[in-house]
Amino acid sequence: MKFEDLLLEIGGFGRFQILILFILCLPRINLPMHFLLHNFLAATPSHHCAIPHQEAFVNLTMEEVLLISIPREPDGTFRSCEMFSQPQFHLLLNSSLQPENNSIIQHCQHGWVYDDSQFTSTISTQWDLVCEQRGLNQATATFFFIGVTMGAVVFGYLSDRFGRKAMLLLSLVCSVIFGMLSAASVSYSMLAILRTLTGVALSGVSLIVLPLGMEWVDIQHRTFSGILTSIFWSIGNMLLAMVAYLVREWHWLLVAVTGPCLLSIVCLWWVPESARWLIANGKVKQAHRHLLRCARMNGRKDFAEDVPLTTYAQRIVLQWQHKKPGGSYSYISLFRTPVLRKISLCSGAVWFGVAFSYYGMSMNLTGFGLNMYLSQFVFGVIEIPAKMIMYVVMNRAGRRQSQAWALILTGLCIGANVIIPKPFTSLRSVVAIMGKGFSEAAFTAVFLYTSELYPTVLRQNGMGYTSFMARLGGALAPLVFLLDEVWRSLPEVTYCGVAVCCGSVAFLLPETLNAHLPEGIEDVE
Repeated sequence: MKFEDLLLEIGGFGRFQILILFILCLPRINLPMHFLLHNFLAATPSHHCAIPHQEAFVNLTMEEVLLISIPREPDGTFRSCEMFSQPQFHLLLNSSLQPENNSIIQHCQHGWVYDDSQFTSTISTQWDLVCEQRGLNQATATFFFIGVTMGAVVFGYLSDRFGRKAMLLLSLVCSVIFGMLSAASVSYSMLAILRTLTGVALSGVSLIVLPLGMEWVDIQHRTFSGILTSIFWSIGNMLLAMVAYLVREWHWLLVAVTGPCLLSIVCLWWVPESARWLIANGKVKQAHRHLLRCARMNGRKDFAEDVPLTTYAQRIVLQWQHKKPGGSYSYISLFRTPVLRKISLCSGAVWFGVAFSYYGMSMNLTGFGLNMYLSQFVFGVIEIPAKMIMYVVMNRAGRRQSQAWALILTGLCIGANVIIPKPFTSLRSVVAIMGKGFSEAAFTAVFLYTSELYPTVLRQNGMGYTSFMARLGGALAPLVFLLDEVWRSLPEVTYCGVAVCCGSVAFLLPETLNAHLPEGIEDVE
């Protein structure tokens, strides 16, 4: 007797499962509020060099003080990272004149002055992470994603060893502790370390929430459950925009996005441990207790009366007595045989491209002509129809075509905004929103497609490997913005090129629509 058969007896998708899914969606909402927090936490407002002895210029307006103290860019704006070594009073007579020689231009010597009209403070303004230190600002997001990568390895093992619920609770508690300590950071080094540890902790939430919910749901409702939990990620995206709009000080912003984890911890007491995991680890009495609770809540009282513990144990434990599939396989097995090697290399490239372009777009809120809070909100809204449309398209056009074209079109939308002139803000915004929709569609597709590509004996290893590639893409995406010092449009060209190339690689993968899931490596070969 299979566990799926037992789920049908106790109600495979009743009030019990709906309650669990909604409780597990609470921590799911919290994930994008941290994963995309860098947009607001490390935002860099417009700034210029601090001008020494400014009180000496009492007869001049602020604009005139800047004119004689700060060089201008070709477009007329004041430079952010340079100043004149001595006041250029002749520019008051004719502001279009050039400085007498470039030797009088130097880097900021006395710190910076920041525009505080949009942000009270960010980590950029707190520790002057601008100009030469700009790389440290972008690295904050990279540190976080490195933590997420490490956490995937740690919590993947621990959740199989000690249980889903216990590790989910641990990851939420650690998220609260490290998140609150991050808000109290007194130096950049302290913040970088604590954001990395927050990434490790939140990775557990990211990794465990979906399987814990799925392991209580019958086969027919798994796709629906996947869409539901995925939609709550998008809701978290929208909530981040609203929270960041209301809280403009970075310390309190960290407190505001970490606080909801406390609600998740409280609500988690109503979520039972996975009965599948309990049975797999010989804890039949606990599994039986949770299954009885499920049956009662779903109105299947006949199950509770007809199946005493001993009968249940005999019926179910038998299936776990054989050696677990995948026990003798490792990540190396993904590359041993020709077809599986091709699948692994290609799917790894696709996952890298999907995450790289997704976070590249998600962390560039000011580059498309919209207010950054509105951009964050709209980017969250567009994800919901994109997810739903993608599920329909994948069942009609097939997995391979859907995956490839979603990623290629993401790249083309990013590339189009390189060509579209800056004054066309409405057109740039529409193209950016379309690109974000295609990017989310590609992310939705790759989860389902990859799980169908790998055989059962290697599916968890395959998902672990591709998840690592995705997080590598997420970690590198923020650093690409630093390439604008070479050429202003180089970051967008890079995101475009990677998305199109990785999307094209998807055409090399086999189609899995209406195909039986492979059980062993020989089924793939």
